[in-house]
Amino acid sequence: MLQNIYFILLFTFFGNIDNPKTETFKVWGNCGMCKKTIETALKKKGVEANWNKKSKIITVTYDSLKYTSQAIHEIICKTGYDTEKCRGNDEAYENLHECCKYDRRKE
Repeated sequence: MLQNIYFILLFTFFGNIDNPKTETFKVWGNCGMCKKTIETALKKKGVEANWNKKSKIITVTYDSLKYTSQAIHEIICKTGYDTEKCRGNDEAYENLHECCKYDRRKE
């Protein structure tokens, strides 16, 4: 019974993504608007994402033949948010709503 539930959940989550790869990493941000911006940018590229504003950890599932881990980080960074692998685009960061401006990493 438990295996059936696991299979259904797995199929539901990965059903739309070929060659799925799942990763978790840190993305800086503050609020629900940050969550929406980050997740929407990834969704437009066909990437499943769930960012936790409290822990700052995102879980992404993407087509490993279409994207690399670095490419996923760069999609996020283009929206103005820093990740573990890249600094958010400065212009995009400056255009974020005031509540979305977090303490930026030093580089």
